[in-house]
Amino acid sequence: MRNVSRWGGLGAAVVLAAALLLFPSLAPNPYILSAGVVVLNYAVLATSWNFVGGLTGYISLGHGALAGLGGYATGLLVTRAGLGSFVALFVAAALIGLLAVPLGMAALRVRGASFVIVSIAIVLILLLVFQSWASFTGGSHGLVVPRPFPGLSRPEHHRAFWFLYAGLLALALLAWWLVDRSRFGLGLKAIREDEDKAEALGTPTFAYKLIVFVVSAVFTALAGGLYALWFGDLDPVFQFSILSGSYLVLMALLGGVRNLFGPVVGAIVVGVALEYFKVSFGDTQLHLVATGLLLGLVVLFMPDGVLPAIGALVRRFRPDDSATIREVTAAELRELSKAGESR
Repeated sequence: MRNVSRWGGLGAAVVLAAALLLFPSLAPNPYILSAGVVVLNYAVLATSWNFVGGLTGYISLGHGALAGLGGYATGLLVTRAGLGSFVALFVAAALIGLLAVPLGMAALRVRGASFVIVSIAIVLILLLVFQSWASFTGGSHGLVVPRPFPGLSRPEHHRAFWFLYAGLLALALLAWWLVDRSRFGLGLKAIREDEDKAEALGTPTFAYKLIVFVVSAVFTALAGGLYALWFGDLDPVFQFSILSGSYLVLMALLGGVRNLFGPVVGAIVVGVALEYFKVSFGDTQLHLVATGLLLGLVVLFMPDGVLPAIGALVRRFRPDDSATIREVTAAELRELSKAGESR
């Protein structure tokens, strides 16, 4: 079973890599390519969220705000401090990582519903700050961020950022995979299963949670900063929206938080659905209703996520090797017993 799972994971990685490499060439028009960049952005954000949500079980609705901070920090470093686009991106990610330390120290002292409420409060506070501080952030008028590749046409611009996001997604998946298989990851999963018992057994639970929160914040900030450089226009209402954080949670839960590629699958399903519903019902609130119904149906019938549901379906139709082994062993024991009696 372990070999089958290993080969399945390797096959999924190959398929994902091929899709990332081929999609820009197969996209029929610039709009589809730009929509693909949006979906890829969601995939990076959902994977970044999964460092905390999937490994520790802490449900954060504030990760959308961390992406917004990464976007604004990158944009302000470019427009106010005069840094180069990608220098600003990495400096911003480092600053958000430092900021995540006090944020995590405050938020991670509570659990369950209290942690969810604290994460929502962080989003609302940041929204008020960035809306009110208009002289620095642009306020409700937004912040315009210069494009890093001014000589490229719009389709070429989308193509360049597609590959930048693909590289960031690969890095985030590799980091999650390494953490998941490490002693550190074992401690995080112990926190997820029973934090009190893990602490009683000597796991430094608070330190582990804080470290993984900072790692998650850095990847989230990088995704938000890339979005600022790609899209070029930041609005505090959109960047610090509880709805954005909720989408990340739903994407990860939809795909399966305990699976490496679960958030990516969830991001593809939800991201494509969002883009389709926005095109079809964008002038009304029906796109939110349609998206909510879709997610509700999937979560209702596949509560553990899409990938675990597919795995369970495959196992249902696969011969039970372990049962066969037990039957053969029992038969051999009976033969041995009969042989002993005849002697």
